[in-house]
Amino acid sequence: IQSAHSEPIKERYHSLKYASETALRSEHSMTMTSLLDLHALSGKYLFPQNRKLKKPYWVHVNSIELACYHRVTSDHGLTLVHFHGNGEAVSDYVPFFADLFQDMGLNQLFIEYRGYGGSSGQAKLVAMLDDGESVLQAAGIRPENAVVFGRSIGSLYAIELAYRQPSLAGLIIESGIADPCERFLNYADLQASGISESEVRAEAAKYFNNELKLSNYFNPLLILHAEHDGLIDLSHAQRNDQWASSKQKRLVQFPNGNHNTIFQANIRAYLTAVQEFVEGLGR
Repeated sequence: IQSAHSEPIKERYHSLKYASETALRSEHSMTMTSLLDLHALSGKYLFPQNRKLKKPYWVHVNSIELACYHRVTSDHGLTLVHFHGNGEAVSDYVPFFADLFQDMGLNQLFIEYRGYGGSSGQAKLVAMLDDGESVLQAAGIRPENAVVFGRSIGSLYAIELAYRQPSLAGLIIESGIADPCERFLNYADLQASGISESEVRAEAAKYFNNELKLSNYFNPLLILHAEHDGLIDLSHAQRNDQWASSKQKRLVQFPNGNHNTIFQANIRAYLTAVQEFVEGLGR
């Protein structure tokens, strides 16, 4: 386990910085629409899936209905709050993955994205940043009782939730993204939309600044990444690990598998790392 030790004055500085940035973010979310939500970017990058749960846990976020999954086995236990990858759906994780977390003593809340898995609305990169916090509140889960897990693109929303609610019990990032702009530009149709690369970079820096967000997170952090991930290379995990101010953090690099087979190719080591992390939370 690697630790980042911070002096009290540094923590006070980060707390003030967090409060200021959160206030600005709240103001922006109410008054601005990001060009990252345009079809030329969100429509090209996001791949909504139609696979649905038989009995979803519906959460209303403004005019949107999200088809989530929620199972409580202990009223006093921690809840695993999960954000899946891009070409996936919550139904891909139920019941198998949910059962694994239940075996670890965790309640489960799998958050579905707009336009995915039977949810209404359109999948939009920036608009979806508000949804994690809204679902957490709707489910009545206090941040200090939540272990937030983000896989691939889900890491962006998990990190956002940790930024807004830094008192989370723990944060797990699997195959996560450090700089999403690198990914956005690979898929964006800038020529047809008349949007410049500099505009995309500026918007990504405003809404998806993981260095800023993770620097304000001091609670336990686990990062899982395949060494041979050809889609989101290992440097993303290393940057996220370096940026985090967590006093209890661990980066696990798996020698087998790739972006889509990291779990299957390393199942025993993967589950052991998660189990040890959960046990280390002392709940």
